Amino acid sequence: MTPSEKKFLLDIKDAISNVDVHLEGRRVFDEFTSSLTKRRAVEREIEIIGEATNNLLKLAPGIMLSSARQIVNMRNRVIHAYDNVDETILWKVVMKDLPVLYAEVTIFLDGE
Repeated sequence: MTPSEKKFLLDIKDAISNVDVHLEGRRVFDEFTSSLTKRRAVEREIEIIGEATNNLLKLAPGIMLSSARQIVNMRNRVIHAYDNVDETILWKVVMKDLPVLYAEVTIFLDGE
């Protein structure tokens, strides 16, 4: 693994960890939707995850992340269609997709 590949994987892992920090260790949908600060912070971490994933795909197309294209698409939606981001979809990403991505990234980093 090249240093750049490792950096992007670590950026993804750190951003996923930061989602839990922003949510204060609680994954409660009502708290998420009622707090503009939490929503915006999670959106920012998803932007970072998507950008790092996009860069990783360009640099190392052999690294397979199960939802790579969807991750990049979500990043693009958060950035470019910010006024049309569905909180329910973001929450689904937080609850279902990020834990899977975290596990995959951890496997790549541990296998280095």
